[in-house]
Amino acid sequence: MKILQLDTNHPLITEQLSAKGFMLDEDTTSTYDEVLEKIADYEGIIIRSRIPVDQNFLEHAKNLKFIARVGAGMENIDVRFAEERGIKLISSPEGNRDSVAEHVVGMLLILMHRLFISSTEVKNGIWKREENRGDELLGKTFGIIGYGNMGKAVARRLSGFGVKVIFHDILPNLSDEFATQVSLETLKNEADILSLHIPITDETYQLIDAQFISGMKKDFYFINTARGKNVKTSDLVEAIRSAKVKGACLDVLEYEKASFENLEIENNDSAFLLQSEKVIVTPHIAGWTVQSKEKLAQVIVDKILTGFAQD
Repeated sequence: MKILQLDTNHPLITEQLSAKGFMLDEDTTSTYDEVLEKIADYEGIIIRSRIPVDQNFLEHAKNLKFIARVGAGMENIDVRFAEERGIKLISSPEGNRDSVAEHVVGMLLILMHRLFISSTEVKNGIWKREENRGDELLGKTFGIIGYGNMGKAVARRLSGFGVKVIFHDILPNLSDEFATQVSLETLKNEADILSLHIPITDETYQLIDAQFISGMKKDFYFINTARGKNVKTSDLVEAIRSAKVKGACLDVLEYEKASFENLEIENNDSAFLLQSEKVIVTPHIAGWTVQSKEKLAQVIVDKILTGFAQD
């Protein structure tokens, strides 16, 4: 079976799959159109976010048996058309869930305890104590939307912080020892902190907008390590200005490029987020650690071997 890697990944993918008889090529520079010219030669592709696997791509990939996405989100793939053609879809959310969970807790603690702000001030000769009085997690209710791999990992990390963890998910009966499933209405009534762990779909596009935010009973902290387009940025900015949102931790932005490599749009709202002391912004790295790079790759290899073992 011939496999084409379209992004740079951990070398264990090539090493382990080659040892099992797969033939792997790597192309991390060709354009979309250049890839189309040769994709019919391959039965499998391994991708991240560089090349969109849309209907046109799949129509050219006449021999494709599987698409492996090194990561969790599948929005750069025309999932419906791929499934219609009998192409197996593989992702690896198990590989970076721990990284995401630590990033969520880390960002939140930095924000609530003003760690970055106060450290920067001290390094610049400014010594403020009362102005940098923090806010504790202990005793708060942490609300999660989406209780898959990422949401569950976050709940596990919070188990020692003395918080009540609740979540809402479209699937039923997901409660465990770390969190309790509730209705969306209950979550809005009780949460002091809201964290998103959902894919981007027609239903979740700009889910967090002015109407959703106004429906939150309490002023709250907001965390997004899911997808930037889950949030209507202009409405979030207004909520931060009014203090309905007490602070935001954003690893993803609505204005990112589809490849997640940089900002595509810069405007007044993005400028506000980047300048506000109430906002922490990171460059889509919640799932990026030394360990997750290897784990993501290993999950992909294991799933390919399970579904397409060579004789």
